[in-house]
Amino acid sequence: MSQTARSEPADARLKVHALARTDARARFAEDVRRGLTAAPKRLQPKYFYDQLGSLLFDAICLLPEYYLTRAEDEILRAGADEIVAAVAGEGGAPLSLLEFGSGSAAKTRLLIEAALRRQSRLLYRPVDISATALEVSARSLLQSYPQLGVEAFAGDYDAALARLKRDARGGGSPDDGARTLALFLGSNVGNFDPAEAEQFLTAARACLRADDALLLGADLKKDASVLLAAYDDPLGLTAAFNLNLLARINREFAADFDLRGFRHRVRYDEPAGRVEIYVESLRAQRVRVRELGLTVSFDEGEWTHTENSHKYDPAQLKSLAASTGFRLSRTWTDAAGRFSSNLFVAA
Repeated sequence: MSQTARSEPADARLKVHALARTDARARFAEDVRRGLTAAPKRLQPKYFYDQLGSLLFDAICLLPEYYLTRAEDEILRAGADEIVAAVAGEGGAPLSLLEFGSGSAAKTRLLIEAALRRQSRLLYRPVDISATALEVSARSLLQSYPQLGVEAFAGDYDAALARLKRDARGGGSPDDGARTLALFLGSNVGNFDPAEAEQFLTAARACLRADDALLLGADLKKDASVLLAAYDDPLGLTAAFNLNLLARINREFAADFDLRGFRHRVRYDEPAGRVEIYVESLRAQRVRVRELGLTVSFDEGEWTHTENSHKYDPAQLKSLAASTGFRLSRTWTDAAGRFSSNLFVAA
């Protein structure tokens, strides 16, 4: 469809909803307190992504060992038009896009462009915890695509899903009867335990109507040596990314973690299909988190869990779709068969 229609100014095409239920810093503080006093100790991976952590992750994505980003990019570059056409169906229904954990929306541009090759305007609804990141990425997209409108939701997944479900129950469509293609890209679903993944996808399904769809990125099971190399690169960027979580606690809560007293550790639980990431204490030590009034003792060799990354096989993905109110319509993989993009159609 032609894209010659005149567009509105960028400010008129942007709406941001602030959904945060609680102060983000207060929530971080409570999660740190709970995690460091648990047995075994744990810290949540969502806190990796402060400004430095985000820069480190961008660098990790450039490493030859970290295949995930390149593999998904390969899929979307080759298949974006096909993915959009599959959701539009034989009648060529117009689409709107909804993305969970949008970040910079770099890969999303491929799907935006594919949609705009078929229709003259497009509504994009990104969800992200950071209002600042949302506004920066949204304004960049609006500058690039005059036919695009952005309705952003700044908040955690729980708050966003509740709002989107309420909107869906109100009837109608967010964009004149368009079908929704929801996006959960990267390997974000892998950070959820199986029960958490089911819970999230069931909640996402409640925000969609029949024949809407969810494009789910999922890393595939493969040889342990390939997986371990991806999460423990020889340059040490992933180690720095992991240890930056301790440094962030130092910066934000006046803690005194000595980063030289900890090291990055990775293992693969093959029966569970799960890469597990930890920081290991290299000696017996005590860490004070002054702003939380907390002193934490670590034993020599003690591991603190920071992240899981679950890997899937085709049967598990089909089962996951069926158990959450979807059907698995189609799967695309990169040429090497390392990563998958899965079209879950709302049943």
